[in-house]
Amino acid sequence: MTHTPARPAPEPGLLLRLSGPLQSWGERSHFNERDTARFPTRSGIIGMLAAALGRRRGEPVDDLARLSLTVRTDRPGILLRDLHTVGGGLPAKATVTTAEGKKRPGTTGTLLTHRTYLADAAFTIALTSTPDDRPLLDQAAQALNTPCWPLFLGRRSCPPEGPLLLGASEDALHHLVHLPLAAHPGRGQQDTEFLADRPLNRLPYGTATPVGADGTHPSGEVNDQPLSFDPRRRSYRARPLYRRSLRLPTEQYAGLGTEHVQALGAYLRQHLNQPEGSHR
Repeated sequence: MTHTPARPAPEPGLLLRLSGPLQSWGERSHFNERDTARFPTRSGIIGMLAAALGRRRGEPVDDLARLSLTVRTDRPGILLRDLHTVGGGLPAKATVTTAEGKKRPGTTGTLLTHRTYLADAAFTIALTSTPDDRPLLDQAAQALNTPCWPLFLGRRSCPPEGPLLLGASEDALHHLVHLPLAAHPGRGQQDTEFLADRPLNRLPYGTATPVGADGTHPSGEVNDQPLSFDPRRRSYRARPLYRRSLRLPTEQYAGLGTEHVQALGAYLRQHLNQPEGSHR
């Protein structure tokens, strides 16, 4: 006799589409080396919500940090490493200030920095909460539609393209699994990776085929849980990272660009009973 696991209780949440030529979700960035994680980080997403709401860096984000983040990797993208120079060709008084408050002399005035991006990546994410936090979700959805400050995908030079906020749902994880994928079906079988800050055995995968471990146990830790964005005491703490892979039906691959956006619109009109929620 086959045992069918009980379906987890639906969770209210927001569905967002993160796509653009470049994304960069800093994980261990410092000084002249600016890295990126291979997925949107909690600090990057919560920072984006704070920008949409118009919160300044010194203001608390405890309420936003209560939201749970689950990421679906539609396209992982490729790593792109870029070289920047800072302060070159400027008079001594205009070059970068050192930690001692002095100016760099002579040939040391030009700083070399390396910045890493995800090129051509696409993610779909669900921000979920308890029913008690529904007013916070409503406030965040309204702010994402009419953000106070420009939104970006981890770094200011990485604006999002196309619709950002897809909508709100009382069963956000179900739609995260079933929304059209921003990818072409490849040759042979493909697995889609999900990442979250909570165990992923609760993921309602429906007709998709689970692959590998069920995401009950963390695969590692990420130091991206923001405690404060205040520039003078910016701090984060570690949180567990859960991973799980599903083999989604081939018909869920909607292609790229306008093909994908049109498929998204059709899905949202049919299943979420509302138009695309973002003007971005």
